[in-house]
Amino acid sequence: MNIPTVAAAAANVVDYAMGYDFEYTNGMPIRYVGFPFPVAGQPRSVHHSYIFERNDLVSGKPMMQAIVDALTKPLTEKEQISGTPPEARPEPRLLKADTEDNLQQLFKDMDWTDYNPIILPTEERVAAMLKGTSRKADEVVKVINWPGGARAMTVEKVAVCAVMAGAKPAHFPLILAVSMSVPFGNSTSSMANMILVNGPIRNELKMNYGLNVMGPHNEVNSVVGRAYTLLSKTAGNLHSGKTTFSGLGSNIQYNNLCIAENEEALPAGWQPTHVMKGFKPTDSIVTVGTGWSYISSVGEVQRHYPAQYLIRDYLRSLTGMGATVIMTPEVAAILKDAQGFATKRDLSKWLAENVEKTVGSYWGNGVVSTMYSSMAMQGLEPFASQRNQDPETMMKPLQAGQVNIVVAGQGQTTWFVTDFGVGRGTKVDDWR
Repeated sequence: MNIPTVAAAAANVVDYAMGYDFEYTNGMPIRYVGFPFPVAGQPRSVHHSYIFERNDLVSGKPMMQAIVDALTKPLTEKEQISGTPPEARPEPRLLKADTEDNLQQLFKDMDWTDYNPIILPTEERVAAMLKGTSRKADEVVKVINWPGGARAMTVEKVAVCAVMAGAKPAHFPLILAVSMSVPFGNSTSSMANMILVNGPIRNELKMNYGLNVMGPHNEVNSVVGRAYTLLSKTAGNLHSGKTTFSGLGSNIQYNNLCIAENEEALPAGWQPTHVMKGFKPTDSIVTVGTGWSYISSVGEVQRHYPAQYLIRDYLRSLTGMGATVIMTPEVAAILKDAQGFATKRDLSKWLAENVEKTVGSYWGNGVVSTMYSSMAMQGLEPFASQRNQDPETMMKPLQAGQVNIVVAGQGQTTWFVTDFGVGRGTKVDDWR
């Protein structure tokens, strides 16, 4: 557009932008300066000091001098490159024969694993996995456009990761449905994910939706969740320090909180998650959620104190950008029978109306500030009004449609609250 431009970002993201992103994604030789962390939510005095008192983390020059140089100095030969960037060189379909130990190490060296041992994806094993679906091996499941350019993820590539994760052909349609959400949530903070399964497929595959539902106690829950991680790292091209820069990361990403809903134990009138999203009870559906926080209840719900009050108090500590509450059937029964919540929607509505936090707490969260501040500054509502209120003013960060209720587990009156936003859902039967 012939407009002198300089972009600013954290130094680790600048490395990605000037390297991998330039080489394979956008081809635009943008000039960058690097700010130190933290940036989001800082007072103007801190931002002022970054610009006028600190050095640019890319060039080492005083920040303002680096900005002026970037806007005024002639373009280098590299910066005058135009046209479509070349695609990254694809890996060969077949690797050279080697010992199992060497191949296990190669997969780790290439960052194709979660660093636990994998089942090596031989042609024979991948062919056996492909028998779990009627889809053709070269059929494109999804074109992944970020990061690293457009990548066609085929049924065979999904089968490779399913084998690596230890799955069986019977699990493959479910893994194909999950793969529609690849890559998993990724940010510079600690993003996490949830895989929720509903419908007949739960019992067909003998998934765990009862005792110890979130623990390492079921083959299908384990391998399906792990396959999502392996797909996100390989087909999704998420590699630490290269294309993803999470400060702490999340342990949940090892199997992505892969659970099934305990539909058989729902109180009368409480519908399964997939039915609430418009699917039939007989549909097998997988839904993927993404967020950051995950908080376990301390102790148990008791009948003499309203359970919704405790859940409300926990939700206050989340970002306020979304919410999914995972509770045992025992908690759901108390909420229905003792507190009068006839449906999940009734409970969602009550929580949205009663979860409150201060404006300062809401906007003090760096994720909220980063995502919504620009909209507030443009005058878009409700963000503009919220941001201009006194920091001690109480606000309601959630809407009823943002609060999802999932019933899973058994045998105890406990629950988890998360800030996961849950997607529409994908039919598993479409991938048989």
